[in-house]
Amino acid sequence: MNVIDVHNLHKRYGAHTAVEDVSFTVSQGEIFGILGPNGAGKTTTVECVGGLRVPDRGRVSVLNLDPRRDRKELRKRVGIQLQESALPERIKVWEALALFSSFYERPADWKRMVEAFGLTEKQNAVYGKLSGGQKQRLSIALALVGRPEIAILDELTTGLDPQARLNTWEVIRSVRDQGTTILLVTHSMEEAAQLCDRLAVINGGRVIAVDSPAGLVKRVNGAQSIRFRPSAPLDEQLLAGLPGVHSVQRSGEQIQVTGGGNLLGVVSAFLHQREITALELRLEQATLNDAFLALTGRGLEDEANENP
Repeated sequence: MNVIDVHNLHKRYGAHTAVEDVSFTVSQGEIFGILGPNGAGKTTTVECVGGLRVPDRGRVSVLNLDPRRDRKELRKRVGIQLQESALPERIKVWEALALFSSFYERPADWKRMVEAFGLTEKQNAVYGKLSGGQKQRLSIALALVGRPEIAILDELTTGLDPQARLNTWEVIRSVRDQGTTILLVTHSMEEAAQLCDRLAVINGGRVIAVDSPAGLVKRVNGAQSIRFRPSAPLDEQLLAGLPGVHSVQRSGEQIQVTGGGNLLGVVSAFLHQREITALELRLEQATLNDAFLALTGRGLEDEANENP
């Protein structure tokens, strides 16, 4: 059963079209990801789903309710964590969780939420004194404390250290296992691959693919990636023209060549002819980032590194 149905969603800000005819459905009990680069329209899309923005046209149904007309009812059934949220500077962590839990008929045990999100040592700290990562963890806990039927989570683990990120993923899986449907916005390939049952890839305000992470990778047609550091200057355009090469990316001194067929042999012969050694050579199978690159012509992981 679909609990979210988005059909031909469109939203403009002045002359800029943020979302253009976006359509997707989310089934009950799944973790559905919206994956795309910064500025792709991901946040605007989920804000329309959550009733926080009014689309210019299109139809959105959440739990068979209209997010604009039935916003009061949806607040009881949908939890939302946004990229930027603010609480009173002097409110304490435990006070915020206790307050939010009081809004719902059957809330989760907020004391357990404190522990689950690693906030035990900070439960008496005021919001204004929390680090960015601690504020992020509190924001997620507040979105989930009401045991929502649907949780909308925007850039879930931005600003979290690796251990906190893993812990948060475990909590999200546990919440899903208890029956909550998750709509997750991310530009992290690892997060999308680890958590999501299905993904909508958004680029330039449009949905360009909807599939499971594995299904998206299969679209690369068995492509391989070669990463190496050339021992001498190398014109990437020459590599891009080789037989079987789909794309070439540079990240610092590293070059990544993605393609099919006898990719390693073709690239090795090219480098040998020019007396260039491939240092730190690694051969990798296709990844979700490769699939995104094949679909959009741009790499998402490099952009995420440049725009943390």
